[in-house]
Amino acid sequence: MWGYLTLLPIFLALWAIAGVWIVFGIAVANRTVNLSQGFPYISICGSYPPQSCIFSQVLNMGAALAAWICIVRYHQLRDWGVGTCFNQLTLWSGLICALGTSIVGNFQEKNQKPTHLVGAFLAFIPGNIYFWLQFLQSWRMSSLRQPGEPWIRPLRLGLCGLCTLLIMAMIVLHFLQLRSAAAACEWALAMLLFMLFGLFTVDFSELDGCTLCLRPQPGLPALPGSPAPSQV
Repeated sequence: MWGYLTLLPIFLALWAIAGVWIVFGIAVANRTVNLSQGFPYISICGSYPPQSCIFSQVLNMGAALAAWICIVRYHQLRDWGVGTCFNQLTLWSGLICALGTSIVGNFQEKNQKPTHLVGAFLAFIPGNIYFWLQFLQSWRMSSLRQPGEPWIRPLRLGLCGLCTLLIMAMIVLHFLQLRSAAAACEWALAMLLFMLFGLFTVDFSELDGCTLCLRPQPGLPALPGSPAPSQV
């Protein structure tokens, strides 16, 4: 039976994908975006109430789940023998992506555009870097037995490459004033990043849970009666 860690990435992907499209649907229904004038950016859809409240909640919860997944993945790779420096670099790029996602949700484009754009940069660029680093680590560990079918690695490579192309296309199209095309690239990019998070279900398929261990600072003795590590 799959543990909750196995289902967590799938839940994140479904939550985020469904959430942003619900925001889009509400924005179209209450006419805060007009499709006859062009296809909107995700941020435009989430800039006006009431959908801005849903937008913030979806991205805040998604950011929290993404951060938790990055931390679990860090410890999994550490147990597989991945070097600390490279593993920590990967972890921090993922956490920065989660932070950027939260900033995007809380600082709407119409209310605080500079901060919102910083959050979007942190969500998309380090997010793409995070999955490239994940692919490189899985490629370096190709001699080890890893969960999932052999096609998972080529799929990750294709999705990472497509994300990189979409980022470049989105930036170029935006500066060429082709906003609808740039917005379509942004939506596709967001969906692919959510799917890449969902693929961690394969990597977590052999995990039932994780254990939180509290250890005293080096050089200090453990207190008598300290509790054993707790299952969380």
